[in-house]
Amino acid sequence: MTTTVLAAGDHFVLPRLLTEELRAAAPEAPLDVRELTLPWPHTPFGPVAEVDEASGTEDALIEALRGVRVCVTQMAPLTERVLKACPDLELFCISRGGPVNANLAAATRHGVAVSYAPGRNATATAEHTLALLLAAARGIGDVHTDLKRGAWRGDYYDYDACGIEIEGCVVGLVGFGAIGSRVARVLVAMGARVLVHDPYVPAEALAGLAEQVTLEELLHRSRIVSLHARVTDETLGMIGRAQIAAMPRGSVLVNCARGALVDYDAVCDALESGHLAGAGFDVFPAEPVPAGARLLSAPGVVLTPHIAGGSRQVAHKAARIVAAEVSRFLDGKPLAHCANPEVLAA
Repeated sequence: MTTTVLAAGDHFVLPRLLTEELRAAAPEAPLDVRELTLPWPHTPFGPVAEVDEASGTEDALIEALRGVRVCVTQMAPLTERVLKACPDLELFCISRGGPVNANLAAATRHGVAVSYAPGRNATATAEHTLALLLAAARGIGDVHTDLKRGAWRGDYYDYDACGIEIEGCVVGLVGFGAIGSRVARVLVAMGARVLVHDPYVPAEALAGLAEQVTLEELLHRSRIVSLHARVTDETLGMIGRAQIAAMPRGSVLVNCARGALVDYDAVCDALESGHLAGAGFDVFPAEPVPAGARLLSAPGVVLTPHIAGGSRQVAHKAARIVAAEVSRFLDGKPLAHCANPEVLAA
């Protein structure tokens, strides 16, 4: 029996990549693959009905899902309304680190299994974090801007304006998952001493690599702090004025995780006062960053527009992971990354 699949890609994880990986993962399976192109990233993601960080509309997805048994996507919104309108849907594979664009409770009620793709962009995000960390530590953002404006600023060689070397530096990582652990390995290879605050990481994972400490101790001891935590009730706004004040004067803060972890007004105050020598950010409380936001003119800050997870390899990995899930599903095997396994157990 032919299985109808919707490859709801976008301008990063292209529909054709999803289709190619589906056919490679299940070469013997009779598949009718339809393609839909969602507008991200040309149009920023955002809430769609009750789900977050989604792209496209419920109406467009409902129309594309008619008669579809399996959907593979990165950003399509799986909402209560979509589920009610698409009774043939059985599997919804999201090629992201978490199923944020799916209403899991509704999917479970409707008997739709939801899978995701943990670790797909861990390498890309770790490398980007290191790029921002190095740029912020050496003041590359401001020097780059000055030079492009025609100003050769020799005074950046003044002692008080010089940056920080990684070798011999204490670097604190808040979070030690797939991304944080990769960052730690590179920093250790560069000669840094790495501290970690992550209450969920087992001690053996840090052995010979990093020292587990409280957040307070990490902030007091680290010259550079990089964030790698998910946003939860526990971590929301975890780096505010008090935490920044606890960091040594002249230190650096980097965030490629989520903007909601940080009080950015407090960061701007610290940069303007010189308490923070630099900062590197790929994520923000509002995206796109509003025109006139203080961060855009703050000194010592290096900014990128939420692109840490963007590499061509990530797009291929994402498509490959969800295609492998579809192959398992068609073969009656357990999914590797199912967010609501009770659906399949029923």
